[in-house]
Amino acid sequence: MLFNSLEFVLFFPTVTLLYFLLPHRFRWQMLLTASCLFYMAFIPRYIVILGVTILIDYFAALWIVRPGLSPGKRKGVLIISIVSTCLVLFVFKYCNFFNSNFAAIARFLGWNYPIDTLNIILPIGLSFHTFQSLSYVIEVYRGNQKPERHFGIYALYVMFYPQLVAGPIERPQNLLHQFYDRHVFDYQRVTDGLKLMVWGMFKKAVIADRVAVAVNQVYGQPQEYVGLPLMVATVFFAFQIYCDFSGYSDIAIGAAQVMGFRLMDNFNRPYFSKSVAEFWKRWHISLSTWFRDYLYIPLGGNRAKTWRWQFNLFVTFLVSGFWHGANWTYVIWGGINGFYMIGSLWTRRPRAAICQALRLDKSPALHKYLRVAITFSLVCVAWVFFRASSVQDAFYILTHMFQGVFDGWKPAGLWRVYQIMGGRHEFIVALLGIGLMEAVHAIQRHRRIRHMLIEKPWWVRWAIYYGVLLMIVFFGVFGRNQFIYFQF
Repeated sequence: MLFNSLEFVLFFPTVTLLYFLLPHRFRWQMLLTASCLFYMAFIPRYIVILGVTILIDYFAALWIVRPGLSPGKRKGVLIISIVSTCLVLFVFKYCNFFNSNFAAIARFLGWNYPIDTLNIILPIGLSFHTFQSLSYVIEVYRGNQKPERHFGIYALYVMFYPQLVAGPIERPQNLLHQFYDRHVFDYQRVTDGLKLMVWGMFKKAVIADRVAVAVNQVYGQPQEYVGLPLMVATVFFAFQIYCDFSGYSDIAIGAAQVMGFRLMDNFNRPYFSKSVAEFWKRWHISLSTWFRDYLYIPLGGNRAKTWRWQFNLFVTFLVSGFWHGANWTYVIWGGINGFYMIGSLWTRRPRAAICQALRLDKSPALHKYLRVAITFSLVCVAWVFFRASSVQDAFYILTHMFQGVFDGWKPAGLWRVYQIMGGRHEFIVALLGIGLMEAVHAIQRHRRIRHMLIEKPWWVRWAIYYGVLLMIVFFGVFGRNQFIYFQF
């Protein structure tokens, strides 16, 4: 079920109303049933796969804390749980990737390779709830979380519908205990959650799905374009993927907040980052911290020798890229970001010397804006590989993006961009939407805007609320456009 669908418009208020009307002891059953229905709205039979992973990790956690179990056996149970859960992910997400690569190697060597690709569809959100299950078992093994003995509550922890298919990827310490808490109706909390959901829908419908028109057309057939269309589509994709994914996160966090649940923030104005390292502290925070805690630090983190520290960093980003998709474009995307991180360490002194030579240290505001612009440009280069259908397409886009951008002092190809967008009006609306969003982000540097609005007169608040709703109604693009991260 999509958040931007008519079904969800009916589903959300029904579930929320039932949640507050039912006695506390029946709420978990209702939420679990609703979450199952939410997930089964995509491919019903795939709920069995989700059920298998839930059973594996539920019993593994109980076995890990079994009295008298030796440390070696506890570790063995953890490994079995991780391997079993990841095996499900491997079969559905990566099996065909490795199979096709083995077949390509066999063809190159002239060997016969008889294994065909599997005719299966990746269960929606499999990577997300797999990581959420793994975090639970690992935290139980580390002694940071007691095993949940109530099977229904644990199943709800994995299947909680707001964040089931695209996060945020929660930790058991934050979410599990909340299913036992008694949540009462609180007007301020409910309205804050609804405001966040509306803001998420604005980002999805008004910005992400509008710029997607240009992104899909240009990246679908990149060889037909040079110069400005490629550049605009790349920049638009940066905002598309941000507005699409952060919009989903806002709706998920807001929907949970309406009922009284607190989910972790997943984005923090990432395109205001002054370095790639800062960008990854602000982008997809739940996944970045997951890889930090469960891969980077166990590998040794930055406590090892310099070469090993940089190796750990690079491997973490490679695995992160592969997590996103079974395609070499995602692996390269992860590798590029890893190279950025290591390169920033290698070039720290030369960059400081250049800054001093240009006297940028005397103009901190200018220096900040330059760093933000450079970081955004580097991130956009990496996004080319993330979005491109193939490595060949990505290299074509990068090598043809700056060809014939200007005709004298005028930008060349602007009319082509208008044509791709469906007219100059559509292009302007997209730019205004992005500008409005970033203006809000700038205002929110120190305080959330919805908290600032509380201090305003009622007529100012409601004028803004109605204004945003009207923009969604009149400028939103509605066509059951799936969220990008559903494919991961």
